Amino acid sequence: MGEKIFGIISSKYARSLFKRYGFFYFLGAVVLIIVDYTQTLIPIYTGNFIDSLKSGILIKNNIMTFLYPIIFAAIFVILGRFLWRQFLMGNARKIERDISNDVYNHLQRLGANYYSNHKTGEIMAYVTNDINAIREAMGFSFVMVFDVIFLFIFTINKMIQNISLKLTLVACIPLIFIILVTTFLEAKIHANFTDRQKKFSLISDFIQEDLSGINVIKSFTQEKNKINQFEKVNNKYYESNLKLAQTRALMDPLLDFIIGISLSISIGYGGYLAIYNIITVGEFAAFIQYLGMLVWPMMAVGFALNILTMGSASLKRVESVLNEDIEIKDVNVDNNIKTLKGDIVFRNLNFKYQDSNTPILKNINLVIENNKTLGIVGKTGSGKTTLVNLLVKLYNVSNNTIEIANHDINSIPLKTLRSNISIVSQENFLFSMNIFDNVSLKDQRFSNEQVIESCKVACVHNDILEFTNGYETVVGERGDNLSGGQKQRISIARALIRNPEILILDDSLSAVDTKTEDTILKHLKEERKGKTNIIIAHRISTLKHADKIVVLDNGEIVESGSHEELMNLKENYYRLYQEQLLEEMEESYE
Repeated sequence: MGEKIFGIISSKYARSLFKRYGFFYFLGAVVLIIVDYTQTLIPIYTGNFIDSLKSGILIKNNIMTFLYPIIFAAIFVILGRFLWRQFLMGNARKIERDISNDVYNHLQRLGANYYSNHKTGEIMAYVTNDINAIREAMGFSFVMVFDVIFLFIFTINKMIQNISLKLTLVACIPLIFIILVTTFLEAKIHANFTDRQKKFSLISDFIQEDLSGINVIKSFTQEKNKINQFEKVNNKYYESNLKLAQTRALMDPLLDFIIGISLSISIGYGGYLAIYNIITVGEFAAFIQYLGMLVWPMMAVGFALNILTMGSASLKRVESVLNEDIEIKDVNVDNNIKTLKGDIVFRNLNFKYQDSNTPILKNINLVIENNKTLGIVGKTGSGKTTLVNLLVKLYNVSNNTIEIANHDINSIPLKTLRSNISIVSQENFLFSMNIFDNVSLKDQRFSNEQVIESCKVACVHNDILEFTNGYETVVGERGDNLSGGQKQRISIARALIRNPEILILDDSLSAVDTKTEDTILKHLKEERKGKTNIIIAHRISTLKHADKIVVLDNGEIVESGSHEELMNLKENYYRLYQEQLLEEMEESYE
């Protein structure tokens, strides 16, 4: 047990939590110790009552004199237990809250690489099962540890001083076997619990992923196949749980068996001592009560070891998240930078993803003039999205490779950078809340009028009014009850309401028809005067009015210029335009 307690206390993070609530832990421990000591007085009072009854000292007139100490001690124990539960168990709940906040805050700051290498279900396991196990270890198990130590010491002391040393030694012999049993099973419980948590992560991730893709599963009639796959994953979780339950189930009856033997021996030997008047009947009755009080510390050793073992394993898993390095952070930034109005310059930019040897962007040299619109076109996988993701620092870049408004991107505080740039990504993620809140993101700075105006510019206002609840319409998870075009336009409205210096649309008009697209682009040209815009698209019709267009191919800029200039070159851009024109003609014939 000491090793497990030390394992938790030795954790720097756990120590910081204990320090935060150390005073209340101290108060709870003090009250618990006083309660434990008071409990050990009750058997003495009871023994005195029995001896007085036997000797004839106890009469009707003085019976309450013997009962008052028992009653007052019992009331004090009840009140004391309430207090230490408030202090110790209440602290555990506060620690659970703080860990949840710390983990969530840290997850918000971790970069894209972390989420690429860790599944959602795995992360969910950290913030549910593991944090609950830590709470149990830092609350209930610490209560048991204090209770075991002090109740055992006080009880043994009373048994030796007030009753019999020999009888006490006989009662303590089984403790050796309890230590042996719990030590033997502890390692198994730790291994089984760790395995169970891993299996829980797998099942959590499986459910999360499949529910997110439920429409795909139904469309391809894969329900039966997915049910079979889930049964396999669930069976592994069941088997892991069963192993843990079997190990824990083995410990309890073994402890009960040992305690039963101790009670039998102690009662037999104690009865013998009472018969021969070596101890009084009252002392024998008190000793039996003390034995009952010792049963809890004996059994609590196993319980505490179980909880501490699981809490220690969970703490390591949670700390693995908290110890993850925050890749994207402010280092030597200029906090005086507040706005980013100016040219955007890429200089000899090269980039590849972590754990990959394949360059995604190669020798990018590009100037995006302030107040101008840049169009980016290229085949899938050419690096278009990566380029704009670097602009908002979803990934780190080398110094002097990207400059915004005459500031190196690495000298710009993240908050300043991202508050000056709004990006509408390809995913068009919407939250499970109403449309108004999806646009404003519950930011109190934005009024109803501003939300409505941004939706009008994004050409989604009329669509919203057609819903029964208008702007109060709650969208389903990920916006599943909206069309693709509606999701895109609501996402555009969310970006526009912030009136950023730089607006990035990453293939954000692909799901709308060409007429609506033209209207949106016209609105953007009017509303975004004096601002910089970057539009990524597959359709050249989306880009042809841009001030400048670049063509990316295999991570390199292969062409650059206006629509007319690129058409006159009759190379990549021209061929792409001809292909799209041919596709449109074929669709019109159909």
